[in-house]
Amino acid sequence: MPDPTEEEDRLLQVGDIAKATGKTVRAIHHYEEVGLLRPHARSKGRYRLYDNAALTRVRWIGKLHDLGLSLSQIQQIVSTWESSPSAPGAMSRIRDVYQQKLEEVREQIAHLETLEHELVASLAYLDTCETCDPAELVAACTNCNLHDKSQAEPELVAGIRGGNGHCRQGSNHR
Repeated sequence: MPDPTEEEDRLLQVGDIAKATGKTVRAIHHYEEVGLLRPHARSKGRYRLYDNAALTRVRWIGKLHDLGLSLSQIQQIVSTWESSPSAPGAMSRIRDVYQQKLEEVREQIAHLETLEHELVASLAYLDTCETCDPAELVAACTNCNLHDKSQAEPELVAGIRGGNGHCRQGSNHR
């Protein structure tokens, strides 16, 4: 039979879990309050003690949070898992949630890649502005002839002037 003192030495207190996961002690306590986490044991001093599975659970909760799931949605996943009559049924439900999140993440990535391309194009466009005569006034930008007129001005650049009712001379209103 394992020595209870040895087992207690291997267990983690709430502060250890918080430090290892980057969460607050209050968050760890809240996860316990809402049924997402259970202490493995209590110390002689009645401190909550957690095993390494608790670290995995808290990291899992954090990743689901990062994916945009609320604590109530995470509670629902746990409840579905725990109440499922079969392992394949439970795994299928979890898979459905993860599949939906994967599609959402891919949409976010595509959106961010579009923004990245817009930023790259805008920076390339703005790099040519460094060759402009420093004595030029900002108003002269509306008649700039340093840029290739056949190339559309990136929206992140065009929007600077577009909001004040001015547009580049000879350009189409977008």
